[in-house]
Amino acid sequence: MSCPNCVTGGFLPGEPTGIVGTQGAYFAAAPPLDADSPKHPSHAILLLTDGFGLALKNCKIMADEMAKRVGCDVWVPDIFAGKPLVGVDQFKLIPDRAGVKMTTMTWIKFIFSALPSIPAFIQSRPTVVDRRLVSFIKALQDEKHYEKFGAVGYCYGGSTAVRLGGTGLVQCVVICHPGNFSISEVNAIKVPASWACAEDDLFFSPNLRMKSEAIFAARKDTDKFIDYEFEDYKGTAHGFAARPNLDLPEVKAGYEGALEQAVAWFAKHFN
Repeated sequence: MSCPNCVTGGFLPGEPTGIVGTQGAYFAAAPPLDADSPKHPSHAILLLTDGFGLALKNCKIMADEMAKRVGCDVWVPDIFAGKPLVGVDQFKLIPDRAGVKMTTMTWIKFIFSALPSIPAFIQSRPTVVDRRLVSFIKALQDEKHYEKFGAVGYCYGGSTAVRLGGTGLVQCVVICHPGNFSISEVNAIKVPASWACAEDDLFFSPNLRMKSEAIFAARKDTDKFIDYEFEDYKGTAHGFAARPNLDLPEVKAGYEGALEQAVAWFAKHFN
């Protein structure tokens, strides 16, 4: 399920410049090979969205920016098959920052507004979304012949990235303020993993964050060790890396920092 922070935040400025491609996914192409930018033409990034899916332009604008800065194709698959968990008309701009507590009335309003989304959650439960992703990745491999995939996920897409990290279908993952996931799913991750963490997060609590990081730390000096990092962004709440209120300096800094974190992680592990 989601939380009130999953349906709040801000719209990013600008307009997407990519196109609709394979299986209805948004496609942000790598810069031309003669452009003055990094080059990873045989690699691709999968950007896994929050509950708004492709209807919210933020994910497309971020994909355009990653394609430019990493130097590879970026795909935003339609993981909800045209039926996002949350409609853009439910998007409410309230401060997206740490320390803002949800009142009882806020929770009541959220629960009632979420009721119409229950069928969408059932139709896009994790096992279904995972099957869609397997099909999508296979289609890209057949069509584009990519040698490496990386994945970055936000909120719902963050928990999807956790699971994807244990499949062998991608070579690295970036996980930003993820939704629900289990410790066993963290244990299953077998590729380099970068985590962008909010200061306040209903799903990714400090306790769960510590347990997750401890799993990676325990692998040091063993043959199971994989590269990892956990970065905390002061003043932020769940959703900051995908739907930031750019009028708040700490949130703006967190959004920009998480984007750079993802770019740097892909650049490191695509080389």
